[in-house]
Amino acid sequence: MLQLILLALVAAVALLQLYAVLGRRMGRQPEERAAQPEPAGAARRPAVPLTIEPAPVEEAPTGLSAVRARDPGFDPQVFLANTRNSYRTIVTAYAAGDRETLAPLLTEDVRKAFEAGIAEREAAGREESVDLPHPPRSDVETVEFEGDRVRIGVRFLGELVQTQKASKDAEPRVQQRRTAELWTFERNLSDRDGGWRLAGVDVAEA
Repeated sequence: MLQLILLALVAAVALLQLYAVLGRRMGRQPEERAAQPEPAGAARRPAVPLTIEPAPVEEAPTGLSAVRARDPGFDPQVFLANTRNSYRTIVTAYAAGDRETLAPLLTEDVRKAFEAGIAEREAAGREESVDLPHPPRSDVETVEFEGDRVRIGVRFLGELVQTQKASKDAEPRVQQRRTAELWTFERNLSDRDGGWRLAGVDVAEA
């Protein structure tokens, strides 16, 4: 009987120790990990894209923007205002046979053509004068580059009052007409002191 009592006591002690070990929580439990708050100020990193978009390719400037890129001082509005003044000066100087005024405003080829026309008119004894009652309308039509040389085509819509005399003593003939012409102005951008000169005249649509 005493032996049975001792075995029972040993078994009871062993059960108590086993309960103490199994009943104790070991480490952090799943519910504790789920409820653990994130540190203050922690930010989630965005997902990294699998592909990287290529950087957009910048297109080279064209037209008047290309002229300004080569010459930062170029102003389209000032350019058009100056070409309108050149138009009036060249038209009236050609009619009057004023070679000196024309020379710095024309390229060499145009100057020769204008002087030939003036010489022919003088040889025939004809006289001519032109008046512009209103400033012409001007619009840029074309822009072309050839190395450092740029050519800008300007379409002029003008109104002229032309007075012609077949000879010095003849009665004047006055006519008013509208013109539509494409004038090409040229400039060498490498020459900072060089100005725009007339490089060609063509008929344009009104």
